[in-house]
Amino acid sequence: MTEKSAKSHGRKAIRPTLKPRELMTPTPDLHGVWKAKVITLFPSAFPGVLGESLTGKALQDGLWQLETVDLRQFGITKHRNVDDTPAGGGAGMVLRADVLGDAIEHTMAGIQGNWPLIYLSPRGRRMDQQMMQNLARCDGMTLLCGRFEGVDERVLEHYGVQEVSLGDFVMTGGEIAAQALIDATVRLIPGVLGNQASAEEESFASGLLEHPQYTRPAEWKGRPIPEILMSGHHGRIAKWRHEMSERITRERRPDLWDQYRKSKAED
Repeated sequence: MTEKSAKSHGRKAIRPTLKPRELMTPTPDLHGVWKAKVITLFPSAFPGVLGESLTGKALQDGLWQLETVDLRQFGITKHRNVDDTPAGGGAGMVLRADVLGDAIEHTMAGIQGNWPLIYLSPRGRRMDQQMMQNLARCDGMTLLCGRFEGVDERVLEHYGVQEVSLGDFVMTGGEIAAQALIDATVRLIPGVLGNQASAEEESFASGLLEHPQYTRPAEWKGRPIPEILMSGHHGRIAKWRHEMSERITRERRPDLWDQYRKSKAED
């Protein structure tokens, strides 16, 4: 292929310049650094929000890497077609097996270690915190962003692709779901959040939803911060927060509450 099909995002050397630094500048692979590869028809959608705040800083600092692979570059004919009509008839278009196969093999070439290949699909397993923790322990992951009516089933079967869903609804493509999956995973990589306790205390870390949070001012529109949080008694505060987490989980997510109770019964 004569056209560049991928852009990498990651650590850069710091040099004096009047021009702003960009996240989209191609960079070499960093050995041993967790990396997300994304096969998409819209590589310009990345890094998107991933380039902001803590994940963006961590990307520039080389704590993780991002590479986009333009699916259009693997299209057939002079028009770079990537899709065709569904076999058996029906509305919409389906991403072609030959196009996807070439893109996947190009993207996965040379990859070693624990590196799952994931297709963002409403048919897949719903994302949860345990999934993110598992992915953060991998060497990296490759995400396939679908479009139109989906992808040729033979691709999923041949490459053993895992299907993952953002939720029980349908979107126009997998790019937003891919960014959500990457964000939720990258923040678990050591050093990204800065304070590891933040990841340990938030929702789902203990199997429960997070307790309520408060900050200044001490009273707002007639609503004071709960007195116990101002007491300075760390033991009582920890107990209150745990009780609130249990109550909120029981009321809002009975499915999580049942799992939590079962896990406690097994301990």
